[in-house]
This record gives sequence, C-alpha cells and structure tokens, in this order.
Amino acid sequence: MRSVTKMAEPVPPVAAARRPKPSETRLSAPRPTVSRRREVSHASARSLLMTVLGEYALPRDQPVWTSMLVEVLGTLDIEEKSARQALARSAAEGWVVSERVGRRVRWSLTPPGRRLLTEGADRIYAFGREARSWDGRWLMLIVSVPESKRDLRHRLRTRLTWAGFGSPVAGVWVSPDLTRQREAEQIVNDLELDAQAMSFTSAYGEIGEQETMVARSWDLSELKDRYEDFIDRFTGLHPTGGRHVLRAQTELVHEWRRFPFLDPQLPAELLPAKWSGTKAGELFHHKHVDWRPEAQQYWDDLLKAEEAD
Repeated sequence: MRSVTKMAEPVPPVAAARRPKPSETRLSAPRPTVSRRREVSHASARSLLMTVLGEYALPRDQPVWTSMLVEVLGTLDIEEKSARQALARSAAEGWVVSERVGRRVRWSLTPPGRRLLTEGADRIYAFGREARSWDGRWLMLIVSVPESKRDLRHRLRTRLTWAGFGSPVAGVWVSPDLTRQREAEQIVNDLELDAQAMSFTSAYGEIGEQETMVARSWDLSELKDRYEDFIDRFTGLHPTGGRHVLRAQTELVHEWRRFPFLDPQLPAELLPAKWSGTKAGELFHHKHVDWRPEAQQYWDDLLKAEEAD
C-alpha cells in the first residue's frame, strides 16, 4: 500500500470520532509500546460505533445488547473499555438510549440518531454511483470575513468545503453544482454573513485557464492518493466466514464514508483522465453488494444468540 500524506480532513459533526490530543513525550524517556488494538481503539471507537449502528442497527427496529456491540467492535480491534466509552458518549449526545433488562443493558437509536444515520446512509450509498451531467456553468459565492474573526472564517471554510465548494482566491468560492446555491445561502445566513455575501452563476470567461482555477480551488492530487489507497486496500480482499465478512464490510463502509466530505464531486470534464475516484466508486458498490448478505446474516445470528442467553 502506498504511503499517503493525510489531507486536512473535514468530517461530519457527530458521525466522526473525536481525536485524542497527542501524548507528550520526553526525549530522554523511552517511547511506550502500544498495540495496534489499543491504538485503533483510542482513535476510532466512537466513529466505528456509528458505522456499525448505521450499517446494521439502522435497518432493524431492534435493540442491541451491550455485550454484542462490544463483541462486534472487538472484531474491529476496539477494546472493551473504549467500546463502552463510545456508547456512553453517544448516549450523552442523544444518539442512542439505554434500557436495563435485569442485569443486562441494551441500546436503541433515538429518533435524532435514526435521522442522523439515515441521512448519512443516503449520502454514503448514493455517492459514486454515477457521474452527473454538467452544462458548463459555475456558481460563484463572494463572501469576505475579516482576518480578526478567525473562528468565523474557519466555520465558513469548513461548512462550504463540506458543501463541495472550492476557493481559488480569498473571499471567493466556486462550485460547478448550481443546486448548491440554497445550501450556500443557508450557510451564510446561519453565520450571519448574508449582508456581505453575493452569488453569481455563469460560464467561465476567456481570461485565464479554467483548469488553473480548478487546481487552485481543490487539491485533487491528495484526493487521488486517498482513492488509490482505498483501491489498494480492498481490491484483493476476499474474506471468508461471517465474522470476517462483517469486519470487511464495516471497514469498507467506514473508509468510504469519508469521501462524500472530501470529494467536491466535480463533473468529468474537470477531472484528470482516468480519475481514480471512478474506479473506487465502482469497487465500493460492488464489494458492498457482494458482502452485504453474509455480513447482515452474521449480525442476525449474533442477535439470536444474545436473545437466547
């Protein structure tokens, strides 16, 4: 697998795990040995829990026992302590609710949690299915925020990036998707920037190169590396047995769900030749369909075993 430089990665609120602060180390002290299992648990327990709930719990109107969630997350290299902490944090934020039955506890999605995961699933499973047509027109948003208001600038940049906008120069945001206008309007209204915002729709003019504007607006080279890393990881993966298939399916969805927030979904006319995102999309949807029956059956088998205890 190739080495990929990590992008500055906008992730959807709630659906992503909180990142722990890096540990402080002294040069004179030996660095502690950390197992992969523990390392993964600190970084991804809550994020993986949301993936598991979205892929398996969401399609069913059925509570899930703590022990089962701990077992499934253990399959994904998450330690029991981290799994339980992830459940507690998700409950504190209102996405899941617990119910005590005797000495055992089971969990259900709350209405907000179900809505959150349903919206996420719609976006994940629709993403990369087919290229959209483009009439050559651009949506341009002009909105400037003073340098002194850095927090506001950061929030504006984060939300417009999530919406697929790129910025070729400071204060100017562009998108080839004209349907994003309502979303852009909502963003500037939410941030109380509507008074100084302006938008235009038009074709690119005769001054300068459109390819240069695209290159300045989006870092497609790093995105390409991300896609190729995804392709390298899952192309040759052929799990056998329900437990291994469930792990592969969960990791597939977990990795894929990042791309709707990283990829501006540019039309084919603006992408490099043989764009790796196209191949990655085909791979995801093929593997997801291929692995889904056995992964879902294994989940159902775990449910039945838990109910029988």
